[in-house]
Amino acid sequence: MLEDLTTEIRNERTSKLDQLSVDEFLQIMNEEDQKVALAVKEEIPMISKVVQLVVEAFRNGGRLIYTGAGTSGRIGLLDAVECPPTFGTDPSEVVGLIAGGERAFIKAVEGAEDSEELGKEDLQSISLTKNDIVIGIAASGRTPYVIGALKYANEIGAKTVAVACNKESKIGEVAIHKIEVDNGPEVLTGSTRLKAGTSQKLICNMISTASMIGIGKVYKNLMVDLQLTNIKLVDRAKRIIVEATGCDYETASHYLVKAHNQTKIAIVMILTGMNYEDAIKSLKNASGFISKVVKN
Repeated sequence: MLEDLTTEIRNERTSKLDQLSVDEFLQIMNEEDQKVALAVKEEIPMISKVVQLVVEAFRNGGRLIYTGAGTSGRIGLLDAVECPPTFGTDPSEVVGLIAGGERAFIKAVEGAEDSEELGKEDLQSISLTKNDIVIGIAASGRTPYVIGALKYANEIGAKTVAVACNKESKIGEVAIHKIEVDNGPEVLTGSTRLKAGTSQKLICNMISTASMIGIGKVYKNLMVDLQLTNIKLVDRAKRIIVEATGCDYETASHYLVKAHNQTKIAIVMILTGMNYEDAIKSLKNASGFISKVVKN
């Protein structure tokens, strides 16, 4: 029953929210939020396993697909759309599906999350394959849209993962792997955009970032495959080159042009003395890892 879920029960600490001062409420909310990261920490072994599955999927030409409804769907979609500018991925490599379609990102689509069939259809619309990995996100852990998506993904032979904010969740029963975080009750009863949403964002951050590191999209702690889509990012790319190589800003600017605005290539050219073509070839042979080319 819904009332038995941790995400739905009342928080005893906040039973008199309407009688607290703003400062008192914010203090309690902040203290409750601090519990989220610790709750997520308990699931790191499973998150690590999921990251390994995502890296394997990428190496086999598969995709990372998030699916969810409401806040959960928006969080998956947000993580997906940030991957191309941050890591230079193709938009098709990390996909976010939300019940009701993209319009549901800014306005709820009534009843969309209640359909298992819609979850299946949305995966069919992007031609799901067995090489893909589907991560179903639901704070309650029982959203029909997500259940339908996970069931279909299992039928296809894709890897499936449930991310829920209740233990022994319905989606956890359907998925092959499960990440279930107990954040405790929300400060505002049932408002899962709060602690539950925060934990889901933390988990998505961990999965996508660690997976991108695992396929060579990062050098040391620098995002060397970022897309240079505006003036700020061009400047960031030059500063990344400076940090990675120790060269000055003018040299970084020069090599970025020689590398056709590919930060990673510019770094390899500076560190090894290779020309553009050889740098590309070396990185390809090293599966995109700068560290394997420069050996440091």
